[in-house]
Amino acid sequence: MRVQNFWKKALLSRYRSLLIIFCLTATVCKAQETIVKGKITDANSGDPIPYVNVIFQETTVGATSDFDGNYELRTTSPTDSIVVSYIGYKVKKKAVTIGISQVLNIQLEEDITKLQEVVFMAGENPAFEVLRNVVRNKKDNDKRKLTAYEYDTYTKIEIDVDNLSDKFRQRRVVQKITQVLDSIERIAGEDGKPILPLLITESVSKVYYRDNPSLKYENILRSKINGVGVEDGTTVTQLVGSSFQEYNFYQNWLNILSKDFVSPIADGWRLYYEYDLMDSLYVGDDYCYRLDFFPKSEQDLAFTGSMWITKANYALKQIDVSIGKQANLNFIEKIKIQQELEPTPEGAWLPVKNRVLIDVSEVTGTSAGMLAKFYTSNKNFIINKPRQPSFYESPIIMAEDARINEDENSWDTLRHEPLTQTEKNVYKMIDTLQNIPVVKTYTDIIKILIGGYHAVGKFDVGPYVSALAINNIEGVRIQPGFRTNEKFSYKWVVGAQLGYGFKDERIKYMAFVQNIMSRKKWTTLTVRARSDITRVGIDDESAGDNFLLLASQRFGVFRRGYYFNEGRIDFKRELFKGFTQRVAFKYLTFEPTFNFAYYDQPDDLPNSAIRENFETAELIFESRYARDELFIQSDNERLSLGTIRWPVITIRYTRGLKGVLNSNFEYDKLRFSISRRLRFGPLGAGYLNLTAEKVFGTLPYPLLSLHLGNQSPLYTSVTYNMMNYGEFISDRFASLQYDHHFEGFLLNKIPLMRKLKWRLVGTANVIYGGLSQANRDIIAPNTPDGEPTLTFGYFEPDRPYVELGYGVENIFKFFRVDFVHRLSYLNNPDIRTFAVLFSFQFTL
Repeated sequence: MRVQNFWKKALLSRYRSLLIIFCLTATVCKAQETIVKGKITDANSGDPIPYVNVIFQETTVGATSDFDGNYELRTTSPTDSIVVSYIGYKVKKKAVTIGISQVLNIQLEEDITKLQEVVFMAGENPAFEVLRNVVRNKKDNDKRKLTAYEYDTYTKIEIDVDNLSDKFRQRRVVQKITQVLDSIERIAGEDGKPILPLLITESVSKVYYRDNPSLKYENILRSKINGVGVEDGTTVTQLVGSSFQEYNFYQNWLNILSKDFVSPIADGWRLYYEYDLMDSLYVGDDYCYRLDFFPKSEQDLAFTGSMWITKANYALKQIDVSIGKQANLNFIEKIKIQQELEPTPEGAWLPVKNRVLIDVSEVTGTSAGMLAKFYTSNKNFIINKPRQPSFYESPIIMAEDARINEDENSWDTLRHEPLTQTEKNVYKMIDTLQNIPVVKTYTDIIKILIGGYHAVGKFDVGPYVSALAINNIEGVRIQPGFRTNEKFSYKWVVGAQLGYGFKDERIKYMAFVQNIMSRKKWTTLTVRARSDITRVGIDDESAGDNFLLLASQRFGVFRRGYYFNEGRIDFKRELFKGFTQRVAFKYLTFEPTFNFAYYDQPDDLPNSAIRENFETAELIFESRYARDELFIQSDNERLSLGTIRWPVITIRYTRGLKGVLNSNFEYDKLRFSISRRLRFGPLGAGYLNLTAEKVFGTLPYPLLSLHLGNQSPLYTSVTYNMMNYGEFISDRFASLQYDHHFEGFLLNKIPLMRKLKWRLVGTANVIYGGLSQANRDIIAPNTPDGEPTLTFGYFEPDRPYVELGYGVENIFKFFRVDFVHRLSYLNNPDIRTFAVLFSFQFTL
């Protein structure tokens, strides 16, 4: 019995020892667990980097950063460092402390020297079968299959100055803000490059979309703007909405900065990209293939990056793409787009997060670059519940109280994610910059250069583009002016200009009053009086809103100039989305400065008097339809941002009212025009303008169509560049003007030309026209003083005027050279049949 008790005690003691050892071991093991978490960002931009691989060195324990760059991993292995790697960045190794929880924020530097390698192996690339399935399932996964969707969106934009070199800092102006520049190291971070923030904005919107017809509407509910030189912020608020930050990679081509880039999952993917199937892994709840890709030609407008494709239905789950400075783009160091998508109950996938970065390079060695960063987050989706088409009439609307409540507590409840400490510092720095006098001065100068006006309280002084001119009739001409702005009134705009020519010693003037009757369905009523000088063929009706063309016509030699007095009443209203109706009454007097005369009774020439001056009164009806044109409201102006796919169609009818206000003529004019940007994928893009006009009645040629010629060495897209001034006049015509930009097509394939980034262009101008015998006979051979009148030409029946051109643009990024041939009417006197023309342009 004693023996048994002895062994019981011995065994119990042993078990107790083992239990103590087990507990101690567990405690030690638990204490030795290493936890590392943090955020991974780009060292240059400060933006988060998603999908980065983080692994404990010499282990298989790893993790991938989420869309906002956050990561977390843990291990009990005795490893003292982590390795961070991602395509396009240098691998980074960071030491960790074993056995504790710690935060390690990591900044990665771009690897600009690492080149892609293509390894050819036997058999088909395994990535190809994945891509074929992606294309095969596009119709099921693309959001365009949905009849409608709506969601809440949060948008954030930051614009910074970067690449602040020592030379840039030594500039006199920059030295005046040294105290601010000294603090930007804090914003950039440990390993990042310093930046100087200019603008940070946030907005919360509700976005609605429906198909058939394709309509989109964004209601900006809240907006917060803090930027150098930004005062009211209404225009900026509309531009920062999510409508401008949306990219759909299921489309074959994505339009970015007015350039068309081919999608890595385009139908013709194999023509443009190389692919590598890198991995298979879970991303959230979806098992995905990771494919890396890069362009076959580095200068093509294509992407480099990675995408994650779901194995279940071959949908795009995540994508991270970039465009480097090797692409045929100007002034762009890098473009980066990151997107995360989630499925809807109907099968299609919608983006839930988007991040876009545009890095603008330095123009000169002593200047700085610029970063533009865009972020959107979408949630609360409602699918396939379309609203009535009338609901979508205004593409972008800003709520009246959108900028009222801007306190931080309110915004903390509106943001989908909180601001980072860096973003909070950006707000503080911009507040500091705005109060530096030299910054205010340069901000005002930039505003004048962009808008043409200088704001002084309730008035804008300008426009400066027309403040000075020099020509053969007026000599030196000065013309100050002003207009009221939104601080004066949101409904009324009043403006005036007063000009004087020191050679002709005549005063010119313009005064107008405009009533903005409605902003929802944009409606204006304008009354204007004007006394001035211009050229035959150049007026507001022919030039439209091209104020630069009108201002440029005040310079040089006026071969067919005339003084005029004008009175105009103009009513314009958008009747429904894309359709604008205009009704106008115009009174005009004509006083030529060149030898001109006409018979006042063309039906009875023997008894006609010869006159030089005339008066007209016109009633104008104009209908304009641009189905997908996008507008924003800038203070008291409505600005067009152009169309996406559909053409702009304009029909104008003009009725001449004889006898009204001593008008001399009765006539009818009918004009039709259509303009459109045509996309040709790898072949570039073209700009097409078709115009036709017919004049019913007998009129002197200043009231007909004078086709604009060009006898200068400069190429202009609005003129016929091989036609002499006043060479052709028509009372009926149909014209085609086409300008094609091949981007990098062909020249990118030539090794010696590739580095120059030159681009081919092609042009064509064609007119079919004519002039009736009656409109030829109405012009008298001599003026009342016996001077011979200035002659003019016209087109022959069924014989078009044709000029074709080819050339190279993007020479030194700014120059364009065109070689233009004239192919018809070669026997006309003093013409050019061939010319080399030059122009300056700013394109990306």
